[in-house]
Amino acid sequence: MTGATGFIGRYVVAELARRGVSPVIVCRPSTAVPAELSAHPIVHCDIDDARDDSFARAGSPDLLIHLAWNGLPNYRSLHHFDRELPSQYAFLRRWIESGLAACLVTGTCFEYGNQSGALAEDLPARPTNPYGFAKDALRQQLAYLRGQRPFRLTWARLFYLWGDGQASSSLWSQLKQAVAQRQAEFPMSGGEQLRDYLPVTRVAAYVVDLALSDVDPGIVNICSGVPTSVRSLVERWIAENGWPIVPALGRFPYPDYEPMAFWGDARKLHALVPAANKDQ
Repeated sequence: MTGATGFIGRYVVAELARRGVSPVIVCRPSTAVPAELSAHPIVHCDIDDARDDSFARAGSPDLLIHLAWNGLPNYRSLHHFDRELPSQYAFLRRWIESGLAACLVTGTCFEYGNQSGALAEDLPARPTNPYGFAKDALRQQLAYLRGQRPFRLTWARLFYLWGDGQASSSLWSQLKQAVAQRQAEFPMSGGEQLRDYLPVTRVAAYVVDLALSDVDPGIVNICSGVPTSVRSLVERWIAENGWPIVPALGRFPYPDYEPMAFWGDARKLHALVPAANKDQ
């Protein structure tokens, strides 16, 4: 797998280990591998090197869980399609042409763009930021590649997630920091926007469920299917943890790069992973 040192990746490695699977971790030579991952085989790879032989050095695996993507959480950076997209496609194409039989690649709900309501996998992609555009372009490139070199592809389209170790700019991390600093109030937007949130532990379990299956599902929303207001989510976190802080609503404007109300249609995920119904 790639991206094992990232936020989601660390939880995916832990979930694989819980199921008795030790992944080969593929990472850039400059990546610092934390101690908790050192028990797993490590293969260093320069994805920009056309002569890279990391597929063979990784043991010619049957399956790749591909989570790596640089440049986040700056969704508006042109880096995503200037640099990241061509590098990502070239790397995946090398592995597939070397014999890779199946891969799970993480996408993003930003591929849907400003569409509102319950977003199903058969909706056309209409990305409105460079990150969503680059992810959807990579998905389309892999679809064309499948026409020449068949392989199983799971495109795990992630919605919102939260958990310890997330970027400091995330809602969960900002709230925890405010609590740690003993702030009486947590400044936020009006909080009425509807989103689809899952804990990262649940997301990791879905990723592993889908990756280890022998299905070829294409796009799958990784979501709860339940619209939740950001305000109620923050209030729930505060109540569950007994934190002495209150939301200070209306301090910040609503984001201008996403609609006020959208969430994932989880029916396909429920059909593929029956345990997903527990999120209802």
